[in-house]
Amino acid sequence: MSNNETYSFEVQCHECALIVKLPDLQENQKAQCPRCGYTLSTIHRNAVERVIAFAITALIFLLASLPFNFLSFSSNGLENHFAVISSFFVLIDNNYHILALIELLTIFAIPSVVLLSVIYLLIPLKKGLYPKHGRRILDIVFKLLPWSMVEIFLIGTLVSLIKIISMADIALGLSFYAFILFTLSMTLVVLHIDKRQLYQLLAQAESAHNIEIQQSQHKIARVDPTSQALSVQKTWALLITAIILYIPANAYPIMTTHLLGQDDPSTIIGGVILLWHLGSYPIAIIIFIASVLVPVAKILVLVWLNYSVQKQSDRLSLKRVKWYRMAEFVGRWSMIDVFVVIILASLIQLGPAMSITPGVATLAFSGVVVVTMLAAMSFEPQLIWKNTNDYE
Repeated sequence: MSNNETYSFEVQCHECALIVKLPDLQENQKAQCPRCGYTLSTIHRNAVERVIAFAITALIFLLASLPFNFLSFSSNGLENHFAVISSFFVLIDNNYHILALIELLTIFAIPSVVLLSVIYLLIPLKKGLYPKHGRRILDIVFKLLPWSMVEIFLIGTLVSLIKIISMADIALGLSFYAFILFTLSMTLVVLHIDKRQLYQLLAQAESAHNIEIQQSQHKIARVDPTSQALSVQKTWALLITAIILYIPANAYPIMTTHLLGQDDPSTIIGGVILLWHLGSYPIAIIIFIASVLVPVAKILVLVWLNYSVQKQSDRLSLKRVKWYRMAEFVGRWSMIDVFVVIILASLIQLGPAMSITPGVATLAFSGVVVVTMLAAMSFEPQLIWKNTNDYE
């Protein structure tokens, strides 16, 4: 930045609580925190118009992915079809209610709420109008975004295809291609959303809310000692819960294949070994990373971070915040294995000839993913910089 630039507003870094003065950013510019490197704001060209267009497109393709066949499975004259909407009812009919709820929320309900909320906010804001309850709805959008997992579901579908393509004929339906386009559109919406810019648009549309928004952001960054202690305790409780759940998630079968009266249970590690022996090395590596390496690494990283802030360590602050970012980003990708089980259990239901049922480990592993995500959210990265001298 040049010395002639004027600073139009102040923001507080989400990860280190540093107050940073920012100028009005131009298109294709981004601002980063000078202390921790966190991206404070990114301005894309025609960002508002693009987000509206991508959000509407995503909703259209989501609706288009529901009525048609997603996948078709046939083996020895037996055939079954998998549609996204019907898979919910298949899981419910087989008493897998929690898995049905996970699928419904993560790939349909939450993405729909996010997209509709974004459209509701940005269309009036583009005209200079303030949408009713705008700030509250925007808060909800950013809280829901981590739980939208359409891209993870799509990767899980591809992994499922690799697993069953050797035992049956697979056909891709119209809904599969519509879901790919929905995933791409949804991803573009997320990439073009800028939290600081949206709050600024809300403030410009209704100046009376400007003070309220700034005060709210100020309170988020400056947490009192009691709240800090509760944050550490809450994170410990969630991490201990995740460790406990991780034991049955690996000890018990994640799914059981019933083939002509024979039951073949498979654990997470067992599935990785089987895929490796079958020569599906890339898929085996993906499952191992997502279902074994990532959960363990995330738990260890969060344990280290929480212990360091509890001891009020001021060492390796920048490295610790980078590890926190990585743990927060990769944790949700462990849901790949859960989605693989959901897809296979919904698709392969051919009666006594062949069927796949989820095992106890599926629920336990889902709990590990959810609880570690909550642990990352409860951890306050600002505590890493608590004993760091003020940045000039």
